[in-house]
Amino acid sequence: MTKIYVLLISFLMTFCVCAAQFQTDKQFQAGNQYIVLDTPAKNNVPDVLEFFSINCPHCYVFDQQYHISDTLEKNLPKGVKLARYHVSFLGPLGKELTRAWAVAVKLNAEKKVLPLFFKAAQETKTLSTQEDIRQIFIQAGVTQEEYDGAWNSIPVSALVDKQERTVSDLKLQGVPAVFVKGKYMIKNENIDTSSKEAYAKEYAELVGFLLKK
Repeated sequence: MTKIYVLLISFLMTFCVCAAQFQTDKQFQAGNQYIVLDTPAKNNVPDVLEFFSINCPHCYVFDQQYHISDTLEKNLPKGVKLARYHVSFLGPLGKELTRAWAVAVKLNAEKKVLPLFFKAAQETKTLSTQEDIRQIFIQAGVTQEEYDGAWNSIPVSALVDKQERTVSDLKLQGVPAVFVKGKYMIKNENIDTSSKEAYAKEYAELVGFLLKK
């Protein structure tokens, strides 16, 4: 009787594991929640890469209201980091904002300046010149000397080139867009939209799922 009981428990545990795996596979399917790229990225790209534009209202909602980037950062496996690249092809000051984002990355000021940039671009509509960009950095606590010194620096120019090269490599056409391992692109419109929290949670789960593929 004891042997039968042990075998039964063993069988049920195996069944549960298989069932859980089946549910995960069923939940996230290629062509539904994500796309398998026909041509994976040629160059080395970060395992989790988000493209955005400060000029993009959807990116503003994605970041400031749904907090997708923050949720991803909190739920990524140890050793995996979220990289964020700005695109130049959208709206006014596109190239200048891509360089501004590279400056923010090199000065470790991304989290300080991005909400200010989104507010200026999407709420108050006060982002129209390169001087406006500079003032946002200063408002965020970056000194004028730090900003001016970084703007045309070699590391910043290299990151600008890397961002633009990766956009071309992945044939990116719209933002916000998240790529995993350079070969999967998430279909934002097919994530659970029942609530902001549900959307962010499923987004993070999908990224985790794709990292394991």
